[in-house]
Amino acid sequence: MRSPVYTMLIGMTLLLALAAELPAAECKPTGRDMLGPFYEPNAPFRSSVGKGYVLYGIVRSAKDCSPVARATIEFWLAGPAREYDDAHRATVRTDASGAYRFESNIPGPYAFRPPHIHVRVSAEGLKTLVTQHYPEPGRTVAEFDLVLIPAR
Repeated sequence: MRSPVYTMLIGMTLLLALAAELPAAECKPTGRDMLGPFYEPNAPFRSSVGKGYVLYGIVRSAKDCSPVARATIEFWLAGPAREYDDAHRATVRTDASGAYRFESNIPGPYAFRPPHIHVRVSAEGLKTLVTQHYPEPGRTVAEFDLVLIPAR
C-alpha cells in the first residue's frame, strides 16, 4: 500500500507536468484610442503635473503577461482651465517590475468629450500604444494596467 505522502507527490508531479505543456498565459492588449490634436513629443520627465488624481499600474507584454521594465509612458491632459499646455504634459518610465505612478489634477471635460488623460506607451520589442484613461466620476485614484502587443 502506498503512503498518502507518496500518492500526493505523484499527483503533484503529474499536475506540474501537465501545467508545463499548457501555453503561457496571455494578457488581453489594451484598447487603442485616438492620439488627439494636442500630442507633442519630448514631454519632460516628471511623475506629477498637479494634485488631486493618481493613476498607477503595470505595463505588461501581451505575449506572456510579463512586466515591461523601463517602458516610456507619456501623459497629457487639459489642466484645471480645461486647456492643454506644457504644464500638463509628462513622461515617466516604469520600474523593474513594470510599475508606474502619475499624479495630476482631476481631469475635467474638454469640449464635448468626457474627462480623460491621453497615454502613449513605448518599449523595446513592443508596438507603441496610444490610448486614453477615462476617470470614473468621484474617484481620485485609479489603477490602469497597460498591455502592449509584441512588435513581431
